[in-house]
Amino acid sequence: MTRGATAGDEIWMQRACDLALRGLTTTTPNPRVGCVLVNAAGDLVAEGFHRKAGEAHAEVNALNQAGEAARGCTAYVTLEPCNHHGRTGPCSEALIAAGIAQVVYGMEDPNPLVSGEGLARLRAAGVMVRGPVLENQVRALNPGFIQRMTTGRPWIRCKLAMSLDGRTAMASGESFWITGEPARADVQQWRARSCAIVTGITSVLKDDPALTVRDPVFGEDPRQPLRVVVDSRLRIPPEARLLRMAGTTAIATCAFNRPQIGAEIWGMPSIAGAVDLTALVRKLAERGCNEVLVEAGPTLAGSFLRAGLIDELIIYAAPKLLGSNARPLFDLPLSFMAEAVQLEIDDVRRIGEDWRFLARIRPAQPQTLV
Repeated sequence: MTRGATAGDEIWMQRACDLALRGLTTTTPNPRVGCVLVNAAGDLVAEGFHRKAGEAHAEVNALNQAGEAARGCTAYVTLEPCNHHGRTGPCSEALIAAGIAQVVYGMEDPNPLVSGEGLARLRAAGVMVRGPVLENQVRALNPGFIQRMTTGRPWIRCKLAMSLDGRTAMASGESFWITGEPARADVQQWRARSCAIVTGITSVLKDDPALTVRDPVFGEDPRQPLRVVVDSRLRIPPEARLLRMAGTTAIATCAFNRPQIGAEIWGMPSIAGAVDLTALVRKLAERGCNEVLVEAGPTLAGSFLRAGLIDELIIYAAPKLLGSNARPLFDLPLSFMAEAVQLEIDDVRRIGEDWRFLARIRPAQPQTLV
């Protein structure tokens, strides 16, 4: 149990977390937030979640549902209520005006515009404030928003599919399909929650991907992530499928020509003739991207990994062997065991006939000389 919290606190905060997840694919660039109002008798009065930027926040949705019954309630909210004017008014002021007696929060807001000020405003108005409660669960709701607010870069996942011997395609480039339909359908949830999908020009020229969210579970007209093609020399053909799909496509390039090809053209600094990926990541953060999904071949995936820009790996492993001539998962030329990239496996589960591994990159440990 979270220190200082009651069993009831954790039950209601867990409910608020569950509500926040209803905005999993829609809140960008805002965080996912849930709120529950409970009266003095311990009964649920109202609940709400943030659905979309520009619309009411979770607290306001819950207060609107409760009406006068909100007075004297405890508000359980996953993220510290905001105290600034953006597209909507401050939630701290709305809670005070509604007569909320107590606020239990999951974590402080890492946004420098908030960062403790919302809680301070509540306390100054005589509202009892307690927390954090279930902070680890709450932080897991918004890894990208937290990282963007604290470090200036998004949370970057790299999705890869491989055979059991770690190969992604035959030497000829043939790769359809390594994994089964259930695994390919599972990828849709990762696309849907991402703010942007990044791929490389080689993948576009070879596979002509759409990189869209097209699972009906996300509705008839789901939010489409920004599609970004890393294309240093601007080789993308005007007939590429992702240029014709719903949503926005951007081309990150070092080329000087700027043809009209139905996409945003991002002129980027280069490193040895290739797009500076660190600069690209900063650009994505400036665009309000919280979570970014890299779907690329071994060259670009390896470049992201070598640059220290990948936070999490999503690897689908199929029960087949492609052999030693097939292409590797990453272009990652290492010579010594000490250079190995260490991973922390967070989850392993079966998806159809395949297996999905979720792993985070373990920070490099300094070598001790003896």
